[in-house]
Amino acid sequence: MNLTHNRKPIPILVYHQIAEAPPKGSAFRSLYVAPKAFARQMKWLKLLGYTGLSMSGLGPYLAGEREGKVVGITFDDGYQNNVVHALPILNAAGFSSTCYAVSGLLGQTNVWDKHLGIAQAPLMTGADVHEWVARGQEIGSHTHQHIDLINTDDATCRADMALGKSALEAIVGKPVEHFCFPYGRYEVKHAVMAAEAGFVTATTTQRSRCHGQTNILQLPRVPVLRSTTLPVFWLKIATAYEDRRRK
Repeated sequence: MNLTHNRKPIPILVYHQIAEAPPKGSAFRSLYVAPKAFARQMKWLKLLGYTGLSMSGLGPYLAGEREGKVVGITFDDGYQNNVVHALPILNAAGFSSTCYAVSGLLGQTNVWDKHLGIAQAPLMTGADVHEWVARGQEIGSHTHQHIDLINTDDATCRADMALGKSALEAIVGKPVEHFCFPYGRYEVKHAVMAAEAGFVTATTTQRSRCHGQTNILQLPRVPVLRSTTLPVFWLKIATAYEDRRRK
């Protein structure tokens, strides 16, 4: 089992949509962060001396090879509004990030959420993925069809994880080495499958900063929500605020 070796906790932030939230009462409204709020958060990180990094950029820090004030920045699902709103803000700050895209649904919408009444939003197209990477950001995989690994047979899980990786690699022309479990639902065997598929890291929805001796294929993250104020944002990053929420 490959473990992290960082001496100090490293927060890995997780965002979903960078867009204005739908009306009150809308399902999963909390997962929207307004562009202005995201810009303030990135500016604040920079003012506090942090560097925002992709999962590849974070690698040497998680391995204990480097130390510094770093924060991982990740986006789940690959929404087009990440390209429209987050990308210019990240570039302006000089930060990198990893966006976990669903390769089989590029150019479509978040259809896996439709039955829950969640508003449908455009996902990145292949051209968007290419632009995202060309402008210094990183693409990770969120499977090929955003499947629920827990309720899917092993052979299908392996196939969907492998295709999610290879399809994105065909677009960006480089290895896709980072994976995120859809819905945050997985068992230990799925982390093993991720390693077998060639992924270097895998992230979860487990809440906590990343401490040393953490399985590199079961990394916890720090959620940033619509309601996250700047003071709470700081608490999430710089204190044990999120660590106490680990279940």
